[in-house]
Amino acid sequence: MPPYADAIATFWKDRFAGRPKAAARPPIQHLLGNASLPFDIARTRKSRLDLARSIRGDGRHVLLIPGLMAGEQRMEPLRDVLNAAGFDAHGWGLGRNLGPRIDSLEQIDRQVDAIRRSSGGQVTLVGWSLGGLFAREYAKFAAHKVGGVVTMGTPFSGDPRANHAWRLYQFVSGHSVDCPPFACRREEKPPVPTVALWSPRDGVILPECAKGRKGERDRAIKVDCTHMGLAASPEGILAVGRALEAMRAN
Repeated sequence: MPPYADAIATFWKDRFAGRPKAAARPPIQHLLGNASLPFDIARTRKSRLDLARSIRGDGRHVLLIPGLMAGEQRMEPLRDVLNAAGFDAHGWGLGRNLGPRIDSLEQIDRQVDAIRRSSGGQVTLVGWSLGGLFAREYAKFAAHKVGGVVTMGTPFSGDPRANHAWRLYQFVSGHSVDCPPFACRREEKPPVPTVALWSPRDGVILPECAKGRKGERDRAIKVDCTHMGLAASPEGILAVGRALEAMRAN
């Protein structure tokens, strides 16, 4: 070993001392697995009626909130099956999700009020990925209007950079993941029933962050699909149905 090797090692150790350790992220092979999305959608369309018969809808109003860069169309496979199963599923009415804005919760509140005008009952929120954070924060903002929250691959726990999406989030939203434009306490459980869907094959969000810890959600359900498949594959959609059924049982 060269005599200056120890000096070089010490130099680099000192240079990086005190810097935060990079957050763990899902393996690349799981990230690449999300390319199966078109096949997931095709499988869901083919098995739509069987999926609907496997889910026991009860007429409950459900508001679907898309993830980052996604819009109403992205949630359509899930909405279609839930409606066929007997739920009354609605789009969030805000177009493409480009990240939180100062008035995001107020805009969701207007949509919830529009839904409630026809029934007067509470609305259950189902949010995919970033949409789940919207759902959790809105449930803290207006808990009396919310019957429960189901999150799908939502990073509400742990390091906000433990995923492959945080840089895109910052680019699209225009602000840091640490400084959203409204008060956001990600790990604090909303005062309503909560179910977290998570997958060991997520690929975008570190599974531990979507699963959460005891006290951060009421229940966690493991799903065997990709991150994109949580809102599009038969496995993901069936898991949403099971989560809604479990919430009714509570």
